[in-house]
Amino acid sequence: MVQISAKLSSGYEFPLVGLGTWQSKPGEVAQAVKDAVLAGYRHIDCAHIYGNQKEIGESLETLFAAGVVKREELFITSKIWNTFHSYEAAKELVEIMLKDLRLEYLDLCLIHWPMGYKEGGDVFPRDDNGIMQYSDADYIDTWKAMEEKVAEGKIKSIGLSNFSEKQIDRVIANGTIKPAALQVEMNVYLQQPELVKYCKNHEIVITAYSPLGNATSPMRKEHHPLLLDDEALKEIAQAHKKSVAQVAIRFLVQQGIVAIPKSTKEHRIRENFDVLDFSLNEEEMEKIRSLDKRLRISDLSFRDAGHPHFPWTN
Repeated sequence: MVQISAKLSSGYEFPLVGLGTWQSKPGEVAQAVKDAVLAGYRHIDCAHIYGNQKEIGESLETLFAAGVVKREELFITSKIWNTFHSYEAAKELVEIMLKDLRLEYLDLCLIHWPMGYKEGGDVFPRDDNGIMQYSDADYIDTWKAMEEKVAEGKIKSIGLSNFSEKQIDRVIANGTIKPAALQVEMNVYLQQPELVKYCKNHEIVITAYSPLGNATSPMRKEHHPLLLDDEALKEIAQAHKKSVAQVAIRFLVQQGIVAIPKSTKEHRIRENFDVLDFSLNEEEMEKIRSLDKRLRISDLSFRDAGHPHFPWTN
């Protein structure tokens, strides 16, 4: 199956639909990766903090050995976690992630968040009072470590995740490689048109995590509406004989935004990928644009608002 892709500024093709693996439990994620590849996915989104990369690596190795797919046909993303922001720690984590994933290189490596946490211990370090412990590591040092790994051939493209426009500007000003991609929470209810315009102007491809609103997020509040229950989306979906999820994903990829819906259920994995055979007309796109609620679910202000690099206060 031919998959539509976006062109990164680094020159590589970036598949517009990928499999998200956040909250995919050990014991389930290996099968999910296998099901996704068999369904036609060629893009898998991973991260160190998800705690499931070793199992994903085993699944990838099995798929390669069986000849189901070649390494060069897959696009694998992973992310530098907050407790590895110093230059040496970031370089070390890249090697750890490659070992876990059983890969010789990452197609894309992102800085997961701009905030650095205290290094050398727990992934969510807290003091005796439960207060988060931060580091003074600068994400510019993290970026320079990734640039070095690009030079070594361990990473093909580098980018950012959950960074503000000002922070992206700072990376561009202080780095030698321009960010190729930005991963942020984005969906019908959080469309971020200003950020979309900014990234387009800077030739940065956006990846939308939680493209379906993430009904299972631990940060979701009771009063938050469920995207998949939206009546206007249901009406558009019915007109196309598609699901609401498919319309929500199509809305993103039709704008050149990469979507990484997460699922461990085979029929959902296949459904989420089946969005390349129809288009939304301009009236439908405008209707969906009107549904924007600027609703951010993955809001870490409860924990990290005091960090000098918290992205949405600077």
